[in-house]
Amino acid sequence: MNNNFIIHEPADEYHARSRSGEYMSSHLLADFRESPALYRKKVTGKIEETESAAFIMGRAAHCLILEGRNAFDKEYVVSDGPINPRTGESYGSKTKAFAEWAATQDREVVSGKDYNFILKLQTGVWLHPVASELLANGEAEGVIRTEYSGVPCQIRMDWFNPALGLVDLKTCDSLKWFESDCRRYGYIHQLAFYRAVIREVTGQNVETD
Repeated sequence: MNNNFIIHEPADEYHARSRSGEYMSSHLLADFRESPALYRKKVTGKIEETESAAFIMGRAAHCLILEGRNAFDKEYVVSDGPINPRTGESYGSKTKAFAEWAATQDREVVSGKDYNFILKLQTGVWLHPVASELLANGEAEGVIRTEYSGVPCQIRMDWFNPALGLVDLKTCDSLKWFESDCRRYGYIHQLAFYRAVIREVTGQNVETD
């Protein structure tokens, strides 16, 4: 399968087109399943999206693992922030001094501790025999847009391997609870939606990993 149906654009542009309601996404579908009123408030801007620390960490890990260090450096700066001259240590991420400093940065801030953890995740993925094969060929963060069931839809795939299909990278605290995470975060629904959109564009059912 060729990749000519995939486009690339900055993540902010992609998410903005979902938040405005221009395109349906898997996250908006999850909101709709929970409550149509919640969905409506999201797309009309009455509820502002917030990101948890775990989500931010996962996004940074995806960038480094799937797109590489050059892409990571364009989006993130690794730093513990300004140093308190009285202690010689950083102020800490929850202080006013850190918040004011972070607001001046043109990239999202990842602490040294978090970056070291992300590097370990990257090494783990690269050394995994199955993951390394899946990611040996293909492209990261590809976007597909099409109309499905009369609704303009879009997806942003972690990775697409033309020979092996759709690859989705998930981070979790422990594999022990991953099955629960699948239910909690609707991963199965997300996968079904992605496959449906790809099938609409290509006319083929793709493998998923």
